[in-house]
Amino acid sequence: MAEQDPVPMAQGTGQRLGAPETLGISTLDPGHRPPAMPPGRHVTIRVRMLDDTEELFDISQKASGKVLFDLVCSHMNLIEGDYFGLEFQNHQKMIVWLDHIKPIIKQLRRPKHTILRFAVKFFPPDHAQLLEELTRYLFALQIKQDVSCGRLTCNDSSAALMVSHIIQSEIGDYEESYCRSHLLNNTYIPDQMPLIDKIMEFHSKNLGQTPAESDYQLLEVARRLEMYGIRLHPAKDREGTRLSLAVAHTGVLVFQGHTRINAFNWSKVRKLSFKRKRFLIKLRPDLNSSYQDTLEFLMASRDCCKVFWKICVEYHAFFRLLEEPKPKPKPVLFTRGSSFRFSGRTQKQVIDYVRESEFKKIPFERKHSRVQHNSQVRHNSRLSPLPSPRHHEVPTEHGAPRVDSPHRRHWTESVLVSAEDPSASRTARLSPVHQRNGHDERERAGSVSRTEERRGSMRQTHPEHLNTGVVANSPRLSASSGHSHGMVNGQKSLELCSHSPDGRQPSPLTSPLLNDAGSVRTDDEDEVRRKRFPTDRAYFIAKELLTTERTYVKDLEVVTVSFQSAVGQDEATPDSLKNTVLSTFEPLHKFHTGFLREVEQRLALWEGRSNAHIKGDYQRIGDVMLKNLQGLKPLSVNFHKQSEVLLELEKACRASRRLESLCRDFELQKVCYVPLNVFILRPLHRLIHYKQILERLCKHYPATHVDFRDCRAALADVSEVVEQLQGSLIKMENFQKLLELKKDLIGVDNLVVPGREFIRLGCLSKLSGKGLQQRMFFLFNDVILYTSRGMTGTNQFKVHGQLPLHGMTIRESEDEWGVPHAFTLVGERQSVVVAASSLKEMEKWMEDIKGAIEMAKTSNGPSSDILSTNLTDGTKDPSPVSENKAPSGGPPSGQGPVPLSVICWYRVQSLSFSESCRSLENQLSGNLLRKFKNSNGWQKLWVVFTNFSLFFYKSHQDDYPLASLPLLGYSVTIPTESENIHKDYVFKLHFKSHVYYFRSESEYTFERWMEVIRSATLPSGGPRFLNSKESHPH
Repeated sequence: MAEQDPVPMAQGTGQRLGAPETLGISTLDPGHRPPAMPPGRHVTIRVRMLDDTEELFDISQKASGKVLFDLVCSHMNLIEGDYFGLEFQNHQKMIVWLDHIKPIIKQLRRPKHTILRFAVKFFPPDHAQLLEELTRYLFALQIKQDVSCGRLTCNDSSAALMVSHIIQSEIGDYEESYCRSHLLNNTYIPDQMPLIDKIMEFHSKNLGQTPAESDYQLLEVARRLEMYGIRLHPAKDREGTRLSLAVAHTGVLVFQGHTRINAFNWSKVRKLSFKRKRFLIKLRPDLNSSYQDTLEFLMASRDCCKVFWKICVEYHAFFRLLEEPKPKPKPVLFTRGSSFRFSGRTQKQVIDYVRESEFKKIPFERKHSRVQHNSQVRHNSRLSPLPSPRHHEVPTEHGAPRVDSPHRRHWTESVLVSAEDPSASRTARLSPVHQRNGHDERERAGSVSRTEERRGSMRQTHPEHLNTGVVANSPRLSASSGHSHGMVNGQKSLELCSHSPDGRQPSPLTSPLLNDAGSVRTDDEDEVRRKRFPTDRAYFIAKELLTTERTYVKDLEVVTVSFQSAVGQDEATPDSLKNTVLSTFEPLHKFHTGFLREVEQRLALWEGRSNAHIKGDYQRIGDVMLKNLQGLKPLSVNFHKQSEVLLELEKACRASRRLESLCRDFELQKVCYVPLNVFILRPLHRLIHYKQILERLCKHYPATHVDFRDCRAALADVSEVVEQLQGSLIKMENFQKLLELKKDLIGVDNLVVPGREFIRLGCLSKLSGKGLQQRMFFLFNDVILYTSRGMTGTNQFKVHGQLPLHGMTIRESEDEWGVPHAFTLVGERQSVVVAASSLKEMEKWMEDIKGAIEMAKTSNGPSSDILSTNLTDGTKDPSPVSENKAPSGGPPSGQGPVPLSVICWYRVQSLSFSESCRSLENQLSGNLLRKFKNSNGWQKLWVVFTNFSLFFYKSHQDDYPLASLPLLGYSVTIPTESENIHKDYVFKLHFKSHVYYFRSESEYTFERWMEVIRSATLPSGGPRFLNSKESHPH
């Protein structure tokens, strides 16, 4: 048996990545271990990694190529290993990929003397599809190699720009003498000397860019080059002209030199085959094409044909198929043709697996980077720039302050590794120093949704483990990077732990992680408690008034207390804005504090928790509401001033960068759990809540009930006020939405213009020469913007183009392009083919676009709406796309409350204006018992529904939520008998494999929670326009 030499591992990839022994890896199903080693003689295989280190692997000669490849991926903790492969030079001196199915002994004739190279095999069109930071780092190393050896050819500017990102990752921020010395001693591109000054110029513009961001920017430049991911295979055409063939995600390409002269898209190719030295491409019949039915290329040998044919088969399967093709049954007597097939997961399976799974983060270091990790230095932000709803972190045990130097900053690079058991909770130890005053910090932690549903089983095995919202040794950005703390993959999510050692948070699509141990009520206790209280439906309607009023008063305190202390006291805040905010919200806060006290007293009497002997007169709420709604009439002027506050705040932020920064920082605070502008509109929404509650009371009471007359009178009063504010509310909601979207978009110069109305946003796949690419579309009443997700520090959406609605037509085009749920937008200047994720999504988009086109036909031009004319120059071109693509001045979308557009992007959903308004107007609060799929007990939480999310608190007295669960994409149902939930009033939330059970206290509260959650998870009846004649839905 060949023994592995005792090579020191200080420079090896395995040591750098610190791989545990038992890890799930990318090429295996979740929770599986690497395949068992078959018996037989072992041999040592040498593998050269992308960072030029070499690793030795001891493996059986009878093992398949997949066993070796899985060992390499496991060694590196690589999750998305399916993009990579092992290549080597065979006995015919040809570079080939290691076949995963065949035994190694049949592929490597002299394994001891063969070096396999770990390399990128499949190059996706958009590097945003690479969800793991380690994957992008390895791709960056591959690009670095391709540029260095001249395989990736480009012009001087592109070459200099790529090198600037490479050295930014390696040496950090620009310092002239050090940068020049480094370039003189290191060669990154052929003939580098004439480009040194240009490289240094580009490098000086990368100030504060992290290694992870440098990787992303490098891939952003590389993917636009014609030779990106191209491996040329020499060939000749029928006339003997020297050509080269290559394969990409789009199909088969033909090159002459380094210039692409032809391309055969997969949709046009009927069959690929080879016969001896001839490589054959059989095309589908096309009357508009001048090509022959079958194209023939002559290659050097049959083996050259077969090597290229194999990689074509693999590229087609990886990028075009939804799942791995099944093996064909072996013939009994005769075989015909090659038995080769693609083995492994397709790109879609890889993306779904990574998004639906969760992994612990393992630190890794960059071999060539001087920006190294220092274990004693702690930062305040995760480094991975791409958000993922499944990743989670565990708090570190110390939070030393950050010490930085110009170009010797310390970074912690991370890679995600799957845990062994998919049904086990992702947990981590927390030292006793984090347990204070006798209760565990796990009561104040947060994590991601899949983590929650699996916590129960693991908690029994490791009771000392705490489920928290952060990963040990997780990376954080330096203060000089310009990112504030709380960045999660480039996104800021809610801070979920009040005593978190370093204040870090989980991913933006977070769901609640609150340990059962903190506040579990036993079933017996809960049943006894429930029987003590009234069961009348009117009581639970009154209790809804109490619970939502508690939340409303807390929301008013966000403006009157938190905002005033954080922003109002600063000199940058204009006196006019201070006075407007104070005069508008202080009287409302004072009034509703007294109203809340009266409601609490009445409910206490109703429940019999007071010394009152006669409860009959207190079992009603209409008199309290009538009295207070009449007392609210003198404050009606305050409701009309909400628009004034919003306008004053926006104008002041435009005029003062200091104030804009203060508002942005305020939205980072934990109390600001929804956008600040939503808090400003809360009083208007609260009137609608009162109307809804009174309507339910009047519907419940008979006309002879003692409380009916008061409820009807109160309903008349509040309905009159709501009707007066109706038009203003719709305009304010549209204005608030435009301001929110302006923060999310890069390349928007003039989004808030007179007459512009938001209609819908969501994900569609845009068909281009590179295939279907995910894009974020924003539909307004005059234009459609399509964007892509950025990887910059702000993580905004970058506008790629606009489609004016004037003169546009729309048609279904599924049959025309062979793409499911496809439709074509035909504009006056350009046409765009897009595909929705489902038939329902396509119908919603087409309905809204058709309605907007009809509006554009009958529109008389921009209106003179004061909301826009006060904020924009009427002489400006209403086109929302700026020519210079300058970022808007608003806060970056990656910070503060998670934008709904971000959630739509990652859950491939869409959202209309009417749905957004309905979610804000259907707010609900109260106590719920929550249970995970694999846990035993029920945990009592205070839950607030608003803005398409559930926010979780320990009690209604808490100032900020512990965790949140965005509901877009979720379904709400009733548990089936097979789920063994033997309790009343239980509903289930589920999204893919994430399942949560919630239990309410009565039939009424159960119906209400189902109603409001369905308003966030089910589509609305149609678009909602400001100038629509239809009344505003409540």
